[in-house]
Amino acid sequence: RMASQADTPVAAAPKKNVRPPVPESLRKMIQARRESRARLHIIKERVSLRKKEMRKIIIRRAEKYHNEYKARERHLVTERRRAKRNGAFFREPEAKLALVVRIRGINGVDPRTKKILQLLRLRQINNAVFVKLNGATANMLRLVEPYVAFGTPNLKTVRELIYKRGFAKIGGQRIAITDNWLIEKKLKKFNVVCIEDVIHEILTVGPHFKEVNKFLWPFKLNCPRGGFSNKKKHFQEGGDAGNREFKINELVQKMN
Repeated sequence: RMASQADTPVAAAPKKNVRPPVPESLRKMIQARRESRARLHIIKERVSLRKKEMRKIIIRRAEKYHNEYKARERHLVTERRRAKRNGAFFREPEAKLALVVRIRGINGVDPRTKKILQLLRLRQINNAVFVKLNGATANMLRLVEPYVAFGTPNLKTVRELIYKRGFAKIGGQRIAITDNWLIEKKLKKFNVVCIEDVIHEILTVGPHFKEVNKFLWPFKLNCPRGGFSNKKKHFQEGGDAGNREFKINELVQKMN
């Protein structure tokens, strides 16, 4: 009996639940992730705050430009009425901006005309660009008159073209303008931070017109609804080519 009791196994004492030590590399990785999440949270807050501030700035600028356009139009109407009441002739202000649309191809085009079309960035049919009118550009338009239609755009035409057909030239790529951030990134140094700034700079031919116009990719328009009447004839002869002044807005409305 004593031998049997000695052979009976004694229950082992329960072991304590001891967690294995965390490797140093894993501890560093966890800490790095926490710091990264904290930095990302701070950056998101700053971006959100910046967007709110920019939204307020953009709204104020849009209201300012709207009032400016209305005041200018009201001034012109007042001057026209005054001239009519006094029996005088009101001379319209000289146009500073032209919208040029290419309407013909390059078959049989001489090298000089082809080069001028390239300088105007009109490399395809139905391309359109804004041009600042001066002596040099007026002579260029006169030389390529049989291949383009041009005139003076109004606010509605400029706004609809940029909003609907506006693409930016960034790094040689044609990028759709889907956010004011693209404009701010490229043109902030010229105090142009939103789409309304671009419209205002183009319409008024501002001091940074060249940079803003270069930022915009040439507009790609459709063929006009109903087609052209006669591309080979001048507009004054019943055709489509040449200078049509304010009538260019009707053509672009059909092509946009």
